[in-house]
Amino acid sequence: MTLFTLLLVIIQERLFKLGEHWQLDHRLAFLFRRATHFSLLRTVAMAAASMLVVWLCLLSLQGLLFNLPLLVFWVLVGLLCIGAGKVRQHYHNYLKAAANNDYHACDEMSAELTLIHGVPAECDQITFLRELQNALLWINFRYYLAPLFWFIVGGSWGPVTLVGYATLRGWQSWLARRKSPHDRQLSGVDALLHVLDWVPVRLAGVVYALLGHGEKALPAWFASLGDRHTSQYQVLTQLAQFSLARDVHDDKIKTPKLAVSMAKKASFIIVVIVALLTIYGTLV
Repeated sequence: MTLFTLLLVIIQERLFKLGEHWQLDHRLAFLFRRATHFSLLRTVAMAAASMLVVWLCLLSLQGLLFNLPLLVFWVLVGLLCIGAGKVRQHYHNYLKAAANNDYHACDEMSAELTLIHGVPAECDQITFLRELQNALLWINFRYYLAPLFWFIVGGSWGPVTLVGYATLRGWQSWLARRKSPHDRQLSGVDALLHVLDWVPVRLAGVVYALLGHGEKALPAWFASLGDRHTSQYQVLTQLAQFSLARDVHDDKIKTPKLAVSMAKKASFIIVVIVALLTIYGTLV
């Protein structure tokens, strides 16, 4: 059921998911606003509570009406957790502003896109566009590749692990937008996601390495297997930049489009690999 649900979610997300209506981050905002104290324990408790709710729903729906309500629930959870939603709108708004030379709107949209890791102060245009590429690659990872990983790893409890990851992702974004860096550090969400992203970053990284220039990318990927301290953002974007090294880096429209195009290609390859492995496992 995982593969079938995954395909349904991806199709519906690409065709209909615009804005934040179908976004778990938005749905949990009421819970995030209630937080006044920040700690790792509270962050873990928040993710565990969301996972518990989904687990109880799965138990209550199992075996009911030939599991049709269960399938609908899987798809609904997938739609809430997989896909960029509002962030994708920011990307399209940036392209529109860049095409119209609306620098104020470009700055606003790029600030939204680079919310989590930011951009170095007083950087030149080439550095800025490279960082924007990195932010778009990371958004694709956080909203598509990593959720796919946790959805598949969870097996028959895929929605549980998926919601747990999406809750932490939403909590980190909410803290980055509305709270101070100190509060975000106290919450421990960055440290948790650093651990949870370790394996999916390496899996996504090897795809980027194979898409790019192997003579540089593959040694860097092997080196990352023993690296526990470098941020997952740096590991993933460094490997992805090997694939983008020979492309243009000074065009405010083409440069981000190239990153998004490559991210989509990597996502497609991973979905195809998952589908083939699932079909093979079913036949064997």
